Amino acid sequence: MEEKKTILIIEDELNIRDLIETFLSKNGFVTVGVESAEQGIKKIPTLKPSLILLDIQLPNMDGLEACRRIREDPRAKNIPIILVSVQSSDIHKIIGLESGADDFVAKPFNPAELLARVNAVLRRSKPAGKKPGAILDDGIFALDMDSRRASIKKTPLKLTPKEFALLVLFVKEQGSVLTRDVISAQIWERENLESSRTIDVHVGRLRKKLGKYAELIETVGKVGYRYNPPE
Repeated sequence: MEEKKTILIIEDELNIRDLIETFLSKNGFVTVGVESAEQGIKKIPTLKPSLILLDIQLPNMDGLEACRRIREDPRAKNIPIILVSVQSSDIHKIIGLESGADDFVAKPFNPAELLARVNAVLRRSKPAGKKPGAILDDGIFALDMDSRRASIKKTPLKLTPKEFALLVLFVKEQGSVLTRDVISAQIWERENLESSRTIDVHVGRLRKKLGKYAELIETVGKVGYRYNPPE
């Protein structure tokens, strides 16, 4: 029997936290709820959650700052994060994604929709079913498909699950123009992808981490992107 996945819920409103915990528990997850970012961050090393649901409007440390801190922690940087907020404008979603989140859910939400988002993010972050130790290496990037570790010219890269998936797609399809539709289908499975800005934000974050190699991922007009390594 497959081990149940643990979801850490960081939400200061008790009624909403209880609703999420109850619904996800009934759908096969182990849930742990806390009311502050500080409490949640302390629990991560021992709890080792499969996913974090993180409210943005939290007392003291808000969810955006918490998201950034989690992404800076080597022990937690690969844990998928879904931000939850009453603010649902594009700018708030972009700010959330730039903080390192993998998805964004607006309040009020339908519990069934939240469950679908959780399952989709977990599915995308699951290592591909390949032989252990399988490495995708083009001489610039080395991508371990089993451990989901990446390096550039033998220097480790700290990537979120979605950034790793993006880089894998670019390396596999090097030289080819990847439209935003293709990227959304491959990385987001078209699920709740409302704006191409979501893709642009993630590509922008990936480029920042590539340093001088960022220029290898070219913007192709208004169409999409292409990974174009030197011959």
